Amino acid sequence: MQWKGRRQSTNVEDRRTMSGGGKAALGGGGILVAVLAIYSMFSGNDTSFLQNLVQGISGGSAPTEQRELTADELNQQAFVKIVLADTEDVWGQLFQQSGQKYKDPHLVIFSGQTQSGCGGADAAVGPFYCPADMTVYFDMNFFQELKTQFGAKMRNQVDGEQGDFAVAYVIAHEIGHHVQNLLGTSSQEQRLAQQARSKAEANRYSVALELQADFYAGIFTYYDNKINNMLQAGDIEGAISAAQAVGDDAIQKRMQGYVVPESFTHGSSEQRVYWFKQGYQNGNPSLGTYEIILKSLK
Repeated sequence: MQWKGRRQSTNVEDRRTMSGGGKAALGGGGILVAVLAIYSMFSGNDTSFLQNLVQGISGGSAPTEQRELTADELNQQAFVKIVLADTEDVWGQLFQQSGQKYKDPHLVIFSGQTQSGCGGADAAVGPFYCPADMTVYFDMNFFQELKTQFGAKMRNQVDGEQGDFAVAYVIAHEIGHHVQNLLGTSSQEQRLAQQARSKAEANRYSVALELQADFYAGIFTYYDNKINNMLQAGDIEGAISAAQAVGDDAIQKRMQGYVVPESFTHGSSEQRVYWFKQGYQNGNPSLGTYEIILKSLK
């Protein structure tokens, strides 16, 4: 992904200068923490219950200490700022075209654990969007877990020449949840889930919300590439690999050896890839309304 030299968002806060026991939570929980991270990524739900579980596994955290960011971390920060700026530009224009005003979200980079408007944020929960403070939370170490534990074909790091588009895809997915929050889709999903007659029905509403966030990630990719010509060979394949790795069926097969479709909350690998491609290949937001996606799940 070609990203250097473009505008950087001012809405990014990097809390990785606060080091200490937070990182122990990821290491102390081992593979269980990695599983929780993958399974809960992209949800945008309150994550405090997962934080309590991981703290119980790791035995709590030590006091934080101040430290300097490494050169690699500063480079990651620049990459995240540019991707977020691109989402601001793309969604700002799309909202304006529809006669609405886009409200920029914030993004927090952290290491180990931090606090969010939705409760405690921990490495175990993976990247997530908190609607209460309109902020996306990222522990960058998550992406290495995604690659090593779940086989996503991702580059090891964001280097000085190329950004890992799989990371940009995840950012775009979480910003998709912000778009849903602004448009009222998240509230619509919550009302439907509360009225659901069964857990399976409620899960279907959740799957539709997650698949639309994948669709919105594809919409962003379509317009960002049109504006900035940023895609390089292998970028889309990297995003697709990440989407496949976090499909409910892929996760359940690894965790328990069998798949229970009625328990899906995020969608299968095939569904996640399909809706990302629908957004990326067509660039038409009207093709992926919540109602259309929900109807496709029946």
